[in-house]
Amino acid sequence: MGYQFQPPGYSCCRKIKLDANTKTIPTASLAYTGTLVWDQAPPDVGTNISVIPYVLGGVSKNYEGKTPNVYRKDIGVDAKIAVSSAMNLDLTVNPDFSQVEVDRQVTNLDRFELFFPERRQFFLENGDHFSNFGYSNIRPFFSRRIGLNAPIRFGARLSGKLNKDWRMGVMNMQTGAVDSVGLPAQNFTVMALQRRVFSRSNFGFLFINKQSLNYDGADSGKQTFSQYNRNFGFEYNLASSNNVWTGKALLLKSFSPGGGGNNWVHAANLQYNSRHLILGWQHEYVGKGYSAEVGYVPRKNYIKLNPQAQYLAFPKGGPLVSHGFKLSSTYYFNSSMRQTDNETFLAYLLNFRNQASGDIWVAHDYVELLNPFDPTNSGKDTLATGSKHRWNAFGADLISKPQRHFTYSLSTRYGGYYANGTRLNITTEFGYRFQPFVNIALSTSYNYIHLPKPWGNVNFWLVGPRVDVTFTNKLFFTTFFQYNDQQKNMNLNTRFQWRYRPASDLYIVYTDNYYAAPFGIRNRALVLKFTYWWNG
Repeated sequence: MGYQFQPPGYSCCRKIKLDANTKTIPTASLAYTGTLVWDQAPPDVGTNISVIPYVLGGVSKNYEGKTPNVYRKDIGVDAKIAVSSAMNLDLTVNPDFSQVEVDRQVTNLDRFELFFPERRQFFLENGDHFSNFGYSNIRPFFSRRIGLNAPIRFGARLSGKLNKDWRMGVMNMQTGAVDSVGLPAQNFTVMALQRRVFSRSNFGFLFINKQSLNYDGADSGKQTFSQYNRNFGFEYNLASSNNVWTGKALLLKSFSPGGGGNNWVHAANLQYNSRHLILGWQHEYVGKGYSAEVGYVPRKNYIKLNPQAQYLAFPKGGPLVSHGFKLSSTYYFNSSMRQTDNETFLAYLLNFRNQASGDIWVAHDYVELLNPFDPTNSGKDTLATGSKHRWNAFGADLISKPQRHFTYSLSTRYGGYYANGTRLNITTEFGYRFQPFVNIALSTSYNYIHLPKPWGNVNFWLVGPRVDVTFTNKLFFTTFFQYNDQQKNMNLNTRFQWRYRPASDLYIVYTDNYYAAPFGIRNRALVLKFTYWWNG
């Protein structure tokens, strides 16, 4: 058995023609890859079942609440079943994610909820089938909503390809009740189906159901939760065979008890890519009544328009491989088409031959506040709803070439802010690799904000050193420290991993949280987790 590689445009009767543009094709784009043609089909895979049980013990202490030690002892199991060579069934009972690294904190100066990516392995495997549906700020499904404030009891996911044109994903997760806040047991079901059309485009369908079980309302004095929330949607992803045209069109609708009207979402974008010129358009509409309780949609009741253009020149020599301008303007309107926000952004892009990159930029912002807002997000006074704010800002970014042992990035911003204030931001990240054993990184972010009273001058530091040590191909150690001036919190997360046999691990995880000033312990926890991978 063997195979032949056919490049794009291959024919047994003609040769491949290369031209000057061939040197600039994006190597990661599937539009320029070839096809593997087998002289006979690979043999069918046999039964492939993996069972991964775990046992866990731990202790935690809440010094802030002055509660006694809480001891943990858990047991659970995951299973992986190869239904076919391209379809997998994943099962989990009482899963635990204590070895997952803590979130990387940010200084929050935003009016809307921040996005933190999923880190749990069960949801990451084949998770793109569900999570890629939508846009960055219109995500009908966001797996971190599952098990956020409740234990996951069990779950199953069937995902993979039915054939060369059809791809499918079905997931069902069950969480337990939390009596202290009146949260009922809930069931989460997600179904995704994707059909390839034309050369590289596809058409997708998504259905999401969040259901509260045996629940008809809140107990007296406890929080109220919805009985159900459902979303269904369609999207079309465009990718032309030559990669010149790309885009997406999206339609979503939600259903909730008493949800009312305006529960639709429509969004679309189209981008033209040539050697020198990139032109793009994106628009979004999110209705006032739209609800995605298992998604990430931080803003509702708006219409967004976003045109953009970019031009790049390619010098024949010198340190730059390309440079040019990028212009983007983002407009937000309410349902009456009255403008509430605008950001116009002009940047000059620099791409170096050694793969370093940089830019310099200027921007103009306009914001009409839709709700009261504290511009420091530190619990002080708020600016009034309906107040209007305009400012200009400029900045620069620089990222070193990634191949070096010593890497760095630098981002700066200076300019206006809310209430005729001023904001300075400097963000850096430095890293050094002692090949192949040690990787050291240090990230810092500094914000200086000048505002009228009662805020005055505000300084926020965010510092995060990190060390990764690979002792051998079986022993690993990671420690990550974060100091967040805005939250007055210091966090330490360390993890020791011993891979005593293939895909089987022993983890020791220690976490600490401290008050920054005055210094004091908030809480700490120690977990010992043992996993074993059994193949049948």
